[in-house]
Amino acid sequence: MENIPESNLNINPVITKKNKKKSTNKLMKAFIYLCLILFALSILIPLGWSILAAFKHKSEFYGNPWALPEGLYLENFKTAFIKSHMGEYFFNSLFVTALALVILLVISIPAAYVLSRFNFKSKKLLNTIFAAGLFINVNYIVVPIFLLILDADKAIKQIFALPLSMTVFLDNKIVLALVYASTALPFTIYLLSNYLKTLPRAYEEAAMIDGCSYLQTLIKVIIPMAKPSIITVILFQFLAFWNEYIIALTLLPNSSKTLPVGLLNLMQVQKTATDYGAMYAGLAIVMIPTIILYILVQKQLTEGMTVGGIKE
Repeated sequence: MENIPESNLNINPVITKKNKKKSTNKLMKAFIYLCLILFALSILIPLGWSILAAFKHKSEFYGNPWALPEGLYLENFKTAFIKSHMGEYFFNSLFVTALALVILLVISIPAAYVLSRFNFKSKKLLNTIFAAGLFINVNYIVVPIFLLILDADKAIKQIFALPLSMTVFLDNKIVLALVYASTALPFTIYLLSNYLKTLPRAYEEAAMIDGCSYLQTLIKVIIPMAKPSIITVILFQFLAFWNEYIIALTLLPNSSKTLPVGLLNLMQVQKTATDYGAMYAGLAIVMIPTIILYILVQKQLTEGMTVGGIKE
């Protein structure tokens, strides 16, 4: 019987373990990729189908629902945008969302800068209050908000002797934007302050040596460096404000609606009229701006999410 070298006896088990580890890693990667592909398909297929359905004539919906549109029937978008007032609702949502984002950033960026860079007596209390705000779902407090606005309306009417039919704060898009911005403050300040804690202080010190005030340092140094986190906030809150339904329905009961409320009205009307093409065109009008925004800021969003969670 041949003598097997001792070195081979020692190496073989190590090689076997390495091969097993490699095969396990490959199986794990294959499983992860399969899950990601299935998850992506579960989003892309309904999204693509909805957009393609927006170009179909209403007669095509009675055939194969998975068939491609026979042509680009753009009349659906005209019906949704003009006849069903989706264009008016679109600009209402754009105004409210843009104003809410401006108010939110003007308040939250300086607040996050102060909470992350300065020490003062009530700092812990303020951090606790903002942290507690993360656990409050705004949909649960929409009735108290509505009652407060209603009471403020009554008080203004009594003070200035305004007609009872007139509304000041209710049916007011500016007030709706203020409510959106105020309810988004806890999450925004939390995210921005955690991100600002990761930034080195050397840049601020250099700006101070050059004679910059705190405000100039914030505008010229901190905001450019915090750009990924700010873009993350803009995208998250844009989606939240753009798709919000309950508060808009409650605070704008009589005036022109925002897109989500208007979309529900469109769906009810077009279902009755069996004009599914116009209904899907309305869905596309709601979805396309968010898709375009995500494509434009995808890289900065990833940077803001990965770095913003790191603390000192």
